[in-house]
Amino acid sequence: MDQAATLKQIAGDKKAKPAGRTRKKTSGHGSNPSVISITSGKGGVGKTNIAANLAYVLAKMKKRTLIFDADCGLANIDLILGLTPAYNLYHVLKGEKTLRETIIDGPGGIKILPASSGIQEMATLSMEQKLLLQDEFKALQSPPDFLLIDTSAGITENVMYFNMVATQIIVVVTPEPTSLTDAYALIKILFRQHAKKRFSLLVNMVKSQDEAKEVYLRLAQATNHFLNLAIEHMGHVLYDENMPKAVKQQRLLAEIHPASPSVQCLWNVAEKLCQPSQYEEYECMISLFN
Repeated sequence: MDQAATLKQIAGDKKAKPAGRTRKKTSGHGSNPSVISITSGKGGVGKTNIAANLAYVLAKMKKRTLIFDADCGLANIDLILGLTPAYNLYHVLKGEKTLRETIIDGPGGIKILPASSGIQEMATLSMEQKLLLQDEFKALQSPPDFLLIDTSAGITENVMYFNMVATQIIVVVTPEPTSLTDAYALIKILFRQHAKKRFSLLVNMVKSQDEAKEVYLRLAQATNHFLNLAIEHMGHVLYDENMPKAVKQQRLLAEIHPASPSVQCLWNVAEKLCQPSQYEEYECMISLFN
């Protein structure tokens, strides 16, 4: 089957069978931080809201959590939280500030490394900048329990790099066909060109658990059949009409509506992240902390 037919099947085939799970192994978290990228092939799937609210939930679970806004040229984590940082990643990579001097406090005790906005040169980091960033993370005196990397959408060089340094990749999708096809393209490139083998799918903005399962099965069947790759079903987040309202207020949904069904979905995801994985944990090609 050619590429066009594959993408068509992912977007519309509702008769997909579950992907076979492979390489199962139980292992606990070590002393190193859990570095998790939250990424997507397509923009507009709610990735940044998931990253911010998930960080808040993890902090409520007494986990030291740092969000790294890795959309280096079009930052928005600080905007959705109503924060005005004096410094950001740009100042770190220019050698003007250290990472420790740049990290700011967010709601609920989360820490945030803000990125720059409207600076074109940040859209593609140089090797020197990547090495400097690694050195800055190594220099942190109190590494977090969880580092959540909120990447930009797509398959740019920066997106590939920040997914490569993660120990776990959470791919955010919605039921939209274009979201699924773009997610497949992202996974395919990371798997075939960068040897990443562990992917977790988080289905956002669904009406029910059954709809989320159907979305997962469509993509999982495709990756299993065409890439011989099993992907994990991380969970789902129900559509919540209060989410856009929270964004307008520049507040986190998990903070102002903690009992909402969508926030409870994120608690389920957070609990999974705190448990030993059912999949074999693969070493990073590049590690921010080693």
